[in-house]
Amino acid sequence: MTTEELKERIRKFGIRVFKMSDHLPKCYSSLIISRQITRSASSAGANYRAACRSKSSRDFLNKLKIVEEELDETEYWLVMIEEMEFLSTTQLNELKKEVNELLSIIVKSLKTVKINQRLNAKSK
Repeated sequence: MTTEELKERIRKFGIRVFKMSDHLPKCYSSLIISRQITRSASSAGANYRAACRSKSSRDFLNKLKIVEEELDETEYWLVMIEEMEFLSTTQLNELKKEVNELLSIIVKSLKTVKINQRLNAKSK
């Protein structure tokens, strides 16, 4: 997957989370969760874009860690929505699957960057 494809995939995931949040019930607790999940999902996309424009591999690594944290938080809120029974498991399955796939991609990227940093440090 190219950088541009991943940017688009994360952006589309954020859009799907925003649309999902529009279907949450209108109550205080779901309003809090809606705000949190839309922030974390959109932050993942914004921070991935920032990582792609990073000035160094160290900067890239730090920004990618933020993406990982934001996706993990988004996953947390999806579980909360499910456990609070605001939406059914069936309604959330695709988003949960996608956030886990995106997390796997980011974690793999983090590992690759760390290996490359070690190799570069040894070659100097």
